[in-house]
Amino acid sequence: MTYWCAAHTHINAEDVAAGHLIRQGFEVLLPKHLKRRAHARRVDWVPKPLFPGYLFIAIDPDRAPWRAIRGTVGIRDVIRFGEKPAAVPDPVINEIRARQDDSGLIRTRTATGFKQGETVQVKRGPLGELEALFEGTDERNRVVVLLDLLGRKVRATVSGDAVFAI
Repeated sequence: MTYWCAAHTHINAEDVAAGHLIRQGFEVLLPKHLKRRAHARRVDWVPKPLFPGYLFIAIDPDRAPWRAIRGTVGIRDVIRFGEKPAAVPDPVINEIRARQDDSGLIRTRTATGFKQGETVQVKRGPLGELEALFEGTDERNRVVVLLDLLGRKVRATVSGDAVFAI
């Protein structure tokens, strides 16, 4: 009987491990999301593992040589209870797959829970602790807010995870 299990990878070796496992004939699920990366004056979004240090593998422990996974480049070990790999429930895997978009990425922090005109609070950055009105989001998952500064409404864009409901 085939089921999904989790494997612990070496640091930043998820892609390498997934590639080697696929070449060995295993079905692999390595969910990723876009993570904000800031360097110098440049900010961009890069795909990163949703669960750093882990990936999922479909195995049949009675038929497939699952112990070979432990010797695969990039893999530390298979998560086990006793001698058999621990099963990850199918609903968990199905939920992860259902949340993936066409490019295989999972949207994480989004501000879609806010309604236009709703009062929010900016918690981080130079605008930290200010109240604002939620206006919308842009294509890079940043939040556009209207701040009341010196009696005028000023539009500002902040990171999607820096805004919270009041």
